[in-house]
Amino acid sequence: MTNVSQAYMLTQDFRDLLVQEISTLKKQNVVLQQSAREQQTLVAAANEDLFLELLEVGDALEALLDYLANNSNPSVEFTQRLPKSLGAVQRKFLNILKKRQVTSIEIEGTQPDFNVCRVVDRETRTDVADQTITKVVRKGFYLGEKILRPTEVITSKLE
Repeated sequence: MTNVSQAYMLTQDFRDLLVQEISTLKKQNVVLQQSAREQQTLVAAANEDLFLELLEVGDALEALLDYLANNSNPSVEFTQRLPKSLGAVQRKFLNILKKRQVTSIEIEGTQPDFNVCRVVDRETRTDVADQTITKVVRKGFYLGEKILRPTEVITSKLE
């Protein structure tokens, strides 16, 4: 029995090393927990900023809708300014996205690049070559270098 109990005995040096390792792990755990809390705070602040900016876009749209709801016959000036006003709202929205590295995919040429395009429909056309983009249905967007949403297009087909 004595040989078995001696096999499980720790030397003082090994015990001190284990205590030191445990202490180091505890310190690292505290640092990691603090870092995680800081990251959560940063993410919450970034989300709050995003939501506040989106609320501004919503406010601008709401003002336009309220005017239309309260004026069954909008003034000529309002009607003439409406495209410009909607364009300003759209630019504001796209700037919010751009600040967060969301950018639109620009289609080059008339043939779909299947890395960034998805064909959602085909239409018979005789005035253009087969597989020519005839309409962009929905713009595509990158998130950084990653495709967030491909551009949806309609292409031509020969009869």
